[in-house]
Amino acid sequence: MKRVTVFLFWVFILTGSAAAVQPVNTFSIVGCDPVAGEVGVAVASKYFAVGAVVPWAKAGVGAVATQSWLNYDYGILGLRLLEDGFSPAEVIESLTVNDPGAARRQIGVIDAFGNAATYTGPQCLDWAGGIVGKNCAAQGNILTGDSVVIDMVKAFENSSGELADRLMAALLAGNRAGGDSRGKQSAALYVARKSEGIIFDAKIDIRVDDSPEPFAELSRLYKIAKVNSCLDDASHYYQNGDIVGAVREARNAVELGPGMAESYYDLACYLTLAGELDQALASLETALKLAPRFKNMAASDSDFDGLKSNPDFQQLIR
Repeated sequence: MKRVTVFLFWVFILTGSAAAVQPVNTFSIVGCDPVAGEVGVAVASKYFAVGAVVPWAKAGVGAVATQSWLNYDYGILGLRLLEDGFSPAEVIESLTVNDPGAARRQIGVIDAFGNAATYTGPQCLDWAGGIVGKNCAAQGNILTGDSVVIDMVKAFENSSGELADRLMAALLAGNRAGGDSRGKQSAALYVARKSEGIIFDAKIDIRVDDSPEPFAELSRLYKIAKVNSCLDDASHYYQNGDIVGAVREARNAVELGPGMAESYYDLACYLTLAGELDQALASLETALKLAPRFKNMAASDSDFDGLKSNPDFQQLIR
């Protein structure tokens, strides 16, 4: 009885609200890594700032991509329905059953366990459709053909790495297969996972709102996001007293982003705290060569207290 009551409640909320009728014609993939506890969406379109409206995700719950004649309620209520225990197929049924605009909507839904479903209304513009793969679902409309979503699922299933890596691989495969038949303008990647000791989800949330080459720009931003993710993990280890873990993650950041001064700077901090002073000096030297403006910060940074009497350190910050 409770389940039926919840279902009717959300149907009432959906039909009683002002449904959005914003055309967002695009291609997307929702994905999940059940082992890592990550869920996310990758999306692209010949539409301004597609990442601001299509992707919705909550760690431990699932992810939703709402598009075509976009209805924001599909993203908001879709996650709530998943959290209430509805399956992705049930979520789609409950959202579309009494929606007068459902014939022009498109939605992909995945839960935190990897169960997925996709829906394309019969009035979506050709080519329009979607398919479900292992731990993913891809969908799109006004595409060059069905190979776009087919190749996206293949790329997701056959790629390795973290969820964000696999979603990126899928999005790039969709672009290579032809993507949006009108052209390209924006793209986005949104991934959520639980962060230990923090009530909010950790996220990769990168968007290209308007670019003649959104896929190249998104790839560039993703490299930076991966570096910052490592640095965030390093900071988390540091705050919890694990300097060894902080050094390890900062080294990973340096490896991923060899041109980013922040990576070398943070690694120098953690190496100093770990007592690896020669390595710390070398890393700090690289950071200051890349970004001399960091000298003033280094001079007053308490993380470098173990180095401040060292003549080589004094030389570096002059």
